[in-house]
Amino acid sequence: MRLASSGTFFLLLCLVLFNMGCGNEPFTQGKNLYTTHCENCHMANGTGLGGNIPPLAQSDYLQTQQQKIACIIRYGQADTIVVNGVTYNEPMAGVKTLNEVQLANLINYLNQAWGNDYGFVTVEQVHQQLVGCK
Repeated sequence: MRLASSGTFFLLLCLVLFNMGCGNEPFTQGKNLYTTHCENCHMANGTGLGGNIPPLAQSDYLQTQQQKIACIIRYGQADTIVVNGVTYNEPMAGVKTLNEVQLANLINYLNQAWGNDYGFVTVEQVHQQLVGCK
């Protein structure tokens, strides 16, 4: 039996480590952005904070307002909204530091986390949303 060359062995080792490092969780950057910018108010499980902060998990508002989500995240929201039949009027601060790729990753995480199944957005769709809300 012939041993693989050191170059081949190194390549195989890198592939194994890369696959192990990726894990099975999609939207890792989106989850990290959520943890950093959103979790304090919307909670780790997306359930919100009582009658003050709306849920994102199984949220009818998130599902039906997909064309506005990038604008809401970037610029915040001061309007009264109704989510799953509950009225919320706490303003939400925007996160102006997120670029379009980060916004797309965050939105895709929100759209798939906690049992949500609200589709996917592209960076181009996020760009078009942001142009429309300025």
